[in-house]
Amino acid sequence: METTVNNQAQQFSFILEQTDVGQRLDKFLQLKLPDLTRSAVQKLIEQGYATKNGITISKNEKGNAGDCITITIPAPISMEVTAQNIPLEIMYEDDDLLVVNKPKGMVVHPAVGNYDGTLVNALLYHCGNSLSGINGVIRPGIVHRIDKDTSGLLIVAKNDRTHHKLAQQIKEHSFTRIYEAVVYGNIKKEKGTIEASIGRHPADRKKMTVTDKNARHAVTHYSVLERFNDFTHVQLKLETGRTHQIRVHMAHIGHPVAGDSIYGVKKVLTSLGGQCLHAKVIGFMHPASGKYLEINSELPTYFTQFLGKLRKL
Repeated sequence: METTVNNQAQQFSFILEQTDVGQRLDKFLQLKLPDLTRSAVQKLIEQGYATKNGITISKNEKGNAGDCITITIPAPISMEVTAQNIPLEIMYEDDDLLVVNKPKGMVVHPAVGNYDGTLVNALLYHCGNSLSGINGVIRPGIVHRIDKDTSGLLIVAKNDRTHHKLAQQIKEHSFTRIYEAVVYGNIKKEKGTIEASIGRHPADRKKMTVTDKNARHAVTHYSVLERFNDFTHVQLKLETGRTHQIRVHMAHIGHPVAGDSIYGVKKVLTSLGGQCLHAKVIGFMHPASGKYLEINSELPTYFTQFLGKLRKL
């Protein structure tokens, strides 16, 4: 392997051995560069940063013995997102990472229609330049996301090494993520597992759905905490972390999350201001110390008030 560094950009070159023949090049590169996730390697390939004998490759391409495979990891782009002094509820922080308790209604990172007031704007003010650059200008430090109208815990990496190690834990399903939700209807079983692949909705690209076409494996474990006449308070543990996973899975079994305007009932509960879903617990092996760390947050006011109303019915 040869490595060169130019203005913080990194370039790696490998010669394929006979034992590598027949293996997809995205998998080959990920094995050679374990600090990168498979999706990160695929993204670099799609952006033209990987070549075979000087010619750009596709992620599912294979090679022959003696081929020279080169991949470039570009230098981080200077931050262009504005830092804003927005209050943050920080549940844990050290030199490598922080865990934030995101309020309902806050967008995680800038996007069309939400260029400021996001969690990233607040993080830039709080952390300055101490955020990992893996996800680029728009999502510095963001290892995983939760929806705008979902409240709760979210982990942020302050450097690339920490980001890589946390992302690997998520990939290996050793990263603990426990949610609580109020869902429609009375779930019959006390506990259960929903194992159903999730992909883009064929008619609405903004939505996800349970499907076998271009889908990713998804598993959600649930247990009943409290029952009401028309609702159930549940705990949900993610084994995988797909987009809108809990919301899609609960709707799939006929118990959509209360207040969910996308996957819920037509007559949505607007008083909740979005889905009644809270990311309550995050647990992980600390990338620096190697010790298991678990953060637990209290249920927010909107959630406890809704539970209080249901108990009075």
